[in-house]
Amino acid sequence: MKQRKSLALVLMIFMLVSLFTGCADGSGSEAEPAAAKPAATSEPAAEPAAEEVVTITMWHTYSDGETEVFDNDVIPAFEASHPNIKVEATRMPYDGLKQQIIAGVSSSTAPDVMRMDIIWVPEFAKLGALEMVSEYAEFDAIKANVFEGPMSTNYYDGDYYGLPLNTNTKIAIYNKALLADLGVDVPKTMDELVAIAESVKDRDDTWGIGIGGSATWGMLPYFWTMGGAVTDENYTVASGYLNSPESIEALDTIAGWYADGIVGPCILGEQPDTWGGMGNGNYFMIEDGPWYYSIVGDDALNNTVNAVMPAGPGGSISVVGGENMIMFNTSKNKEAAWTFMQWMLSPEPQIMMAQLGMVPTNMDAAKDQAVLDSPYIGTYIEQLKTARPRTPSPKWETMSDTIGTAFELVIRGEQDAKTALDEAAAICDELLQ
Repeated sequence: MKQRKSLALVLMIFMLVSLFTGCADGSGSEAEPAAAKPAATSEPAAEPAAEEVVTITMWHTYSDGETEVFDNDVIPAFEASHPNIKVEATRMPYDGLKQQIIAGVSSSTAPDVMRMDIIWVPEFAKLGALEMVSEYAEFDAIKANVFEGPMSTNYYDGDYYGLPLNTNTKIAIYNKALLADLGVDVPKTMDELVAIAESVKDRDDTWGIGIGGSATWGMLPYFWTMGGAVTDENYTVASGYLNSPESIEALDTIAGWYADGIVGPCILGEQPDTWGGMGNGNYFMIEDGPWYYSIVGDDALNNTVNAVMPAGPGGSISVVGGENMIMFNTSKNKEAAWTFMQWMLSPEPQIMMAQLGMVPTNMDAAKDQAVLDSPYIGTYIEQLKTARPRTPSPKWETMSDTIGTAFELVIRGEQDAKTALDEAAAICDELLQ
């Protein structure tokens, strides 16, 4: 068993380091000391005895509308079916939330469970702050019934430290008017998309592809689809993958699209941005998440056509986003907390939240007719079958900055793809240690 320091001491050190290095934006994650895994749960979790009433606490960052449904529909449904467990949920501001979590765990004032950003889970698992859930008796059955990509965002050092509460990915969104004007069908391959993009590049202020930025969130769907990779399948090394011949070719291809005028200026953060450009007819295709439809509303539903990413050498690949449900290992109500976590992964609450545009992680919920009746959720569910997680590493935010910088330098023509990816791979190797 790994040697470990006191959790409180480890977290206090991390909190002090974060104050000086700005870990909230990922820049301070390199200084985290290693911590051993939480002790495994030896017995299957069970609900408290019927005569006991246990109150569990939860932190979340749901939006106004999501909070209303969660408070008024989801929690009452759980409490009705589990009358011996009460849930006290608190909506937290996202700004400064990471520091609040650190302070809460180090002082034993953290909640029992939390809806946590997926990229934070490996970081807090490394700190020893999260309960390892993969040794609970019910875990394997839950894992078998959720999408693999979202589930993998809970993975750290061979074990799982949470459950995928809600997920999202990005799909291809096409301008309906341009489809009709060009007389073309929705492209099924990247070659078809590029051919269409070539045909519109001579029109004023019109581009075939609007990539949502040079950072990893914007670029990875294209980089992966064109055959690129970030690490090996076990997330242990970047060299030989991020800088492989396939990755170099993928990045060269995307940079070539920009140089050729078929990718719009939004890839470098310039105007028109993806949403404005789609609304004004500047872009034939953009990629984005379900919030595009839930926020833009009828204009998006009436004026676009959506589909999975057109396939390239790597397949039709997109990126996984979302939030996970974790239990802090300082919780004094682990049995009740685990009961609530399991229930939140069941079809009933997943379908309730799907009505707000949140993509279920439970595959049974994803097949429910109420979910499939959405004019866009079905496409996101289909894309999730091949979507990939960002590397589940405590240092992902720093890795992401490193890779995004390499992407931008190549797109701007300031560095060749091999040099940029060689340098980025070497840095990522160190971060993955």
